[in-house]
Amino acid sequence: MDFRQYFRQNWGSLLVLSLALVWIWFSRAPEGATTGGQIPAPRAGFLAPAFSLSTLDGREIALDDLRGQVVLINIWATWCPPCRAEMPAMQKVYEDYHEQGFEILAVNSTVQDTFSQLDPFVEEYGLTFPIPLDRSGDVTRLYQVISLPTSFFVGKDGVIREVVVGGPMDEALLRTRIEKLLQEGR
Repeated sequence: MDFRQYFRQNWGSLLVLSLALVWIWFSRAPEGATTGGQIPAPRAGFLAPAFSLSTLDGREIALDDLRGQVVLINIWATWCPPCRAEMPAMQKVYEDYHEQGFEILAVNSTVQDTFSQLDPFVEEYGLTFPIPLDRSGDVTRLYQVISLPTSFFVGKDGVIREVVVGGPMDEALLRTRIEKLLQEGR
């Protein structure tokens, strides 16, 4: 079969294929018009879902206000042994990197905890980073936390780089992740 004969037999299919290609070309989203994965979702590669909570010392803190800084969101409770075990390492790295643009939001899952235990816990571990209180459990649900502790390493652009479920995280792991994130965009 030569080309002319093939074309005569299949011209309708070729026309539909051509029209489909033209439609695909003209209906494509313009560059920059899609989110490129930059929608809020509690997993690596997506924007960290925004939240605002009151801290243990009564201040209001919003994640969006920390854009431009590296943030560790750690969701925890006082009764959780791995949570307790990782607090000294978190305090140490907070002291060492806070002035370089690192922040910790140690979100206490207050809905699962005993509020009266918080002050003694903070005092026992000498914690100086912000401790937002998730009294309603909204942030715990928003971040789809299934195990305590759960930690989210968030870059300066607000995108989650890594999620660590369980613990305890040691100082070496924290330093490695924080230093890498602090170097981004320099």
